[in-house]
Amino acid sequence: MIGKLNGTIDSYGEDFVILDVHGVGYQVHCSARTLQALPAVGEAATLSIETHVREDLIRLYGFASDVEREWFRLLQTVQGVGAKVALAVLGTLKPAELANAIALRDRAAVSRTPGVGPKVAERIVTELKDKAPAFTDVDPAVIRLTGEVEDRRAPQPVRDAVSALVNLGYGQPQAAAAIAAATRSAGEGADTPSLIRLGLKELSK
Repeated sequence: MIGKLNGTIDSYGEDFVILDVHGVGYQVHCSARTLQALPAVGEAATLSIETHVREDLIRLYGFASDVEREWFRLLQTVQGVGAKVALAVLGTLKPAELANAIALRDRAAVSRTPGVGPKVAERIVTELKDKAPAFTDVDPAVIRLTGEVEDRRAPQPVRDAVSALVNLGYGQPQAAAAIAAATRSAGEGADTPSLIRLGLKELSK
């Protein structure tokens, strides 16, 4: 199997690049984000490769990094997510953004991907939730608080503060992250107005 290609950009297609490696042109399908990051025709490029082999087809998928390739593989373990949808997700979200969205159960961020509806986004954040922390530096306290707010296990002032920020127009993950930071600085016993005030300061940074 091909794991990496190092060559020269020969030409671009709508969703692929032809990479010339010692006179052999490999057609490599990439996400829109990866294609945009590649250099001009005639310049050198290196891609991490995932090879899909079927009876009637061999298709190469290219990625800017090994981490992005791992996410491509991981996404396809989710029911209803094939190679095309996985590429679309990676074209919409950077690996770190995807990891954070999954860790924070931010279904809205994932569903920004063309062709990914609420049900598929829900499956992605649910089925991959235990795997995301391995790829992200998101604060574990934020993940814990987000889960506590959703399960109504967080203290009432914390839930009220998160709700207040959501009512102001902030997304649930952003509100939870801001109040998690506010709770760390104000202490566990802080009241709702204090948490809201500190949370707004965090969001304004």
